[in-house]
Amino acid sequence: MTEAVFETNLTGLLHRGKVRDTYDLGDDRLLMVASDRISAFDVVMDQPIPGKGIILTQMSSFWFGVIEHVMPNHLIAVADDEVAMAGVEITGALAELTPELARRSMVIKKAERIDIECVVRNYIAGSAWAEYERSGTMNGMPLPAGMKAAERFSEPVFTPSTKAETGHDVALTPTEARDLVGVELHRALEDKSIEIFQVAHDYAAERDMILVDTKFEFGFVDGELTIIDEVLTPDSSRYWDTNDWAPGHFPPAFDKQYLRAWLLETDWNREPPPPVLPGEVVGKTQERYLESYRRLSGKSLVL
Repeated sequence: MTEAVFETNLTGLLHRGKVRDTYDLGDDRLLMVASDRISAFDVVMDQPIPGKGIILTQMSSFWFGVIEHVMPNHLIAVADDEVAMAGVEITGALAELTPELARRSMVIKKAERIDIECVVRNYIAGSAWAEYERSGTMNGMPLPAGMKAAERFSEPVFTPSTKAETGHDVALTPTEARDLVGVELHRALEDKSIEIFQVAHDYAAERDMILVDTKFEFGFVDGELTIIDEVLTPDSSRYWDTNDWAPGHFPPAFDKQYLRAWLLETDWNREPPPPVLPGEVVGKTQERYLESYRRLSGKSLVL
């Protein structure tokens, strides 16, 4: 069993996010290392999920391959892929990677990030369901009365939000999103987000998995719109077993649900500091992440 990595300290640290540590490699390249940190309700927990960063990196790499025909992505190589790394110049933090860190690291192209979370939903769940119960809306827009928990929409819906480095992301109405990024870019982000979602949704369905919702990040690489960051992992996506789903209740999810459910049973106010996670919660969360990778990729990861 791999040791948990809460944070990394290599040469050239550029940014430490909720989960990933990013290093500047020069020549418009970055090293993105996925730690085992886990956030819930936009707060980073004090206990990591051992091996989670390995799962995220390997799963993102897998999905980038599935969707590469839809649009370009920022991945140059996963650092433990000897074939892909053969043509990569070893500079900066790359020279300091251990084999264990390499499994959780991606060499990527530097991008001009678009500061908006591109969320796509095909079923009503999570924060969308909470808003609907509260006000009958989703991202401030009215929905039909009488919708049931986990009900499927007639088609995938683009529901973007702000991207907060700390604190909570805020859902945007279509008008607010257009004002933030401009009409033309908003249209491109919506079209590409839904197209990628549909490809991934259909792929997952063939493996008896439902892609419920997800969030994408985009940026510009040499002026070209590019999908960046992680993609379609349990950190950024909600998956259900096809056989568990029926409108009216939320089935067990292959994501942070076990952790979130435990947190909701506490008196925590969703602001730092978070409560201490029991070993069972850590273990069960890890199991769900591993199972999602196995079912979607057809491969088993040994941590």
